[in-house]
Amino acid sequence: MLVCVLALLPATWLRLSTDGRVRAADRAPAAPVAVVFGAGLRDGEPSPYLAHRLDTAAGLYRAGKARVLLVSGDNSRRDYDEPGAMRAYLTAHGVPASRVVTDHAGFDTWDSCTRAARVFGVRRALLVSQDYHVRRALALCRAAGIDATGVPVDEPRDLTWFAGGFRELPGAVKAAFDAAFTPDPHLLGPRERGVERALARSAASRPGPHLHRTTPLATAHTR
Repeated sequence: MLVCVLALLPATWLRLSTDGRVRAADRAPAAPVAVVFGAGLRDGEPSPYLAHRLDTAAGLYRAGKARVLLVSGDNSRRDYDEPGAMRAYLTAHGVPASRVVTDHAGFDTWDSCTRAARVFGVRRALLVSQDYHVRRALALCRAAGIDATGVPVDEPRDLTWFAGGFRELPGAVKAAFDAAFTPDPHLLGPRERGVERALARSAASRPGPHLHRTTPLATAHTR
């Protein structure tokens, strides 16, 4: 019984520390940046779960909830470019290329969060991921110094969803360690100005208050 209690403590910490910080896409507050976490490729294209994250992020952009999208994923090999595929998907779905910034060293959730803060200078953001993962992303990004709100992507409760939820138990243990000790990411690298420049371009092209219109938020995606 003691082992079970100890094993569930990190997951309980995640739930309590992020309470009130998870909002549906249509209720999320506006933020300068939305961070989209990688979820794998299939034959060089975003996996279905990753495509659903990108669909939600594109909806946030179209609704004026986020001005810039930071896509963070694994590009550790020449033949595997997750953030590049994410950027291509977003631009194919109507998001201007100038509003999409790629982080090619988001090897895990902590790396994506701490690099967003330390490398890209993100201070306030929406975080887009499946509902079983978004609380861990939220706790880690807040530990990295980002004022974050989680935007969960709903999925059918199928085998993939349950497998992802099960992986969150050891993931919560690692998250507790990362939040407590804030280690350097696998690859820190120099400061990058991509988000800063994209926000500046967004501000320059923003219409005056009398012309500003928002697009209704569409979060539905094809499964």
